Amino acid sequence: MTQLSRTQSTFTPPVPEAKRWIEGVSFPADRPLINVSQAAPVDPPPAALRRAMAEAMEQPETHLYGPVLGLPALRIALARDWSAHYDAEVSADQVAITAGCNQAFAATMAAIAGEGDEVLLPTPWYFNHKMWLDMQGVRTVPLPTGDDLLPGAEDARALISPKTRAIVLVSPNNPGGVEYPAETLRALYDLAREYGIKLIVDETYKDFDSRSGAPHDLLRQPGHEDTLIQLYSFSKAYRLTGHRVGAIIAAPGLLEEVEKFQDTVAICAPQLGQIAALWGLENLSQWVAGERDEILARREAITAQFPRLEARGWRLKGLGAYFAYVEHPFAEGSDVLGRKLVHEAGILALPGTMFVPPEDPAGARHFRFAFANLDADAITVLFDRLDALDWPLAGTDSPS
Repeated sequence: MTQLSRTQSTFTPPVPEAKRWIEGVSFPADRPLINVSQAAPVDPPPAALRRAMAEAMEQPETHLYGPVLGLPALRIALARDWSAHYDAEVSADQVAITAGCNQAFAATMAAIAGEGDEVLLPTPWYFNHKMWLDMQGVRTVPLPTGDDLLPGAEDARALISPKTRAIVLVSPNNPGGVEYPAETLRALYDLAREYGIKLIVDETYKDFDSRSGAPHDLLRQPGHEDTLIQLYSFSKAYRLTGHRVGAIIAAPGLLEEVEKFQDTVAICAPQLGQIAALWGLENLSQWVAGERDEILARREAITAQFPRLEARGWRLKGLGAYFAYVEHPFAEGSDVLGRKLVHEAGILALPGTMFVPPEDPAGARHFRFAFANLDADAITVLFDRLDALDWPLAGTDSPS
């Protein structure tokens, strides 16, 4: 029997799979599709940034290969920004620029883990992290979270083995939306340091954290460079999803290994995207603050709307950044109900089964709603449609 390749053995990407659910489906003008399946801004970058990008297109160097670890000016600017935000000393040689944050994760894992190694991922997890580990031949060890969707250090301790290479966290969390408390991050950092493994913190959504100031003090810990790796994305802050610009903040020695991956896979992150990210860092701090305020307002709109779903048996498990992670009250699983939502409610959302191992029953009870592209009025319509669902409830034989 022919052995399957790593990609053949890896599950289908959830977002493209969900998008196929709407193929051939018509949505009337007075009841358009509400798409809460993907955490990506649909609006273009602000006009001033688009003008800067148009000017950059006229520069010959924009169309050439750049340095493998990123434009020096961008690395310097991000190091300066990171230092100010975290009240810590970060230098440019601790910054690498990648073709998006997914590549930042892939490059990092390629640098620290190999065939048969293990990595702890809290569940529900970000599915692309799981996919890459599968394709790299690294075993994913699910780290259960509590009802608050937060992982515990002692639970993690029980799962660490001699093959463990890292604990991976996302905060603010995708898919759960929760903002990890500083003490949670510190406890897992201390655990990683105790065992000589890496703590990887994906901070893609840091610009939309509801807390002011630094969300943790890990960069101020002596010797943190031996343990801590941070990942970041410019895509959300500046609406540059199609231009693929991410970053790794880590020890220079680790970035030397990342450089091997980068040079082989992409050579460099797209030049135009890097130029745009640099311009954004230098000119758009007030604009990003306004974007954060708008996301926080949408979060508040969900908080205000949720009691009417709660009265029908729904539970809001996590809310923050771009995401609401909700438990539904229905008898059927979310993998089945996801398709029904398209046809009966005009809603495209990802079921919780896409964020947990197949054997985890919790997935069938949950949905992730990515609300970043919904204003307050659209959020009201979303809740109107969810409130109107009259499906059989768990533990009953007929609709309520």
